[in-house]
Amino acid sequence: MFVLESKPESICQIEEFVKKMADQYSINDELYADILITLTEAVNNAILHGNKEDCNKTVNIHLKSTEEALHIFVEDQGSGFNPDCIQDPTAPENLEKCGGRGVFLIKEICDSVRYHKNGSVVQLCFKL
Repeated sequence: MFVLESKPESICQIEEFVKKMADQYSINDELYADILITLTEAVNNAILHGNKEDCNKTVNIHLKSTEEALHIFVEDQGSGFNPDCIQDPTAPENLEKCGGRGVFLIKEICDSVRYHKNGSVVQLCFKL
């Protein structure tokens, strides 16, 4: 398990974590980029929205791999959210809004995304 302090500066640690993961699982450059983008976004959401930047809270990341896929779990200590209630950032009324694209981006890049514990855990799935 990889544990991050719940502050924006912690996000810079994601790249080193993904590099180690890429070496361990022989991940190609394209998949590496997809994992880096989505994991960075998921951790950012966990820090800002889940934990509300409370430095007394953490964001936990753990991996589960199978022969077919790599599953990355990002867990915050917030109360969760309903991903079905997120506004569509591609809707005309949202196109010029600042922010609000993270969950959409994660869904578009990952092979599948699941939410657990009332939305306080996001599971990013990538086919290997």
